Amino acid sequence: MRLSGITDVSFVDGPGLRYVIFAQGCKHGCPNCHNQKTWDVNAGMEFSVKEVIRKLKKQNKTANDKSKSGLYQGVTLSGGEPFLQAEELAQVAASAHQIGWDVVTYTGYTYEQLIELGNNDNNIKSLLYETDILIDGKYVHEKRDANLPFRGSANQRIIDVIKTINEGKIVLSRL
Repeated sequence: MRLSGITDVSFVDGPGLRYVIFAQGCKHGCPNCHNQKTWDVNAGMEFSVKEVIRKLKKQNKTANDKSKSGLYQGVTLSGGEPFLQAEELAQVAASAHQIGWDVVTYTGYTYEQLIELGNNDNNIKSLLYETDILIDGKYVHEKRDANLPFRGSANQRIIDVIKTINEGKIVLSRL
């Protein structure tokens, strides 16, 4: 998979202390995007899924070895557009769940678009179902609001994916 980078400590990309994986490649092209360097699908660095999972588990082990058990709340999949590499990132998300971490995924797609895309692509469905919190929608500069938690514009939603699937309707997270 192609990644723009990995950040092993973040407090701004979801709740709690996060390990952040930045996917490389995005087709949305949101004007004034703060991460335009992630757009080019051919840029970034190549990683195997196993390599990324090893890094994630090593970060968890290091935190536990320093008697900081439970220090990390989870992993955040950002970008670029994570759903362009859904197969690989679904595997990473599943591994995060195995070590007790939650998964936050940022996307320029809406939840409804992902459901539709997932009807024809099981990898998209897998990544969506491995996501606990989805921050959906394109960044819209005219709706920019620096006071919003974990998102850049007011049109973007913070969706509790598990409750949404169980209830059959969009359930916003109370983050």
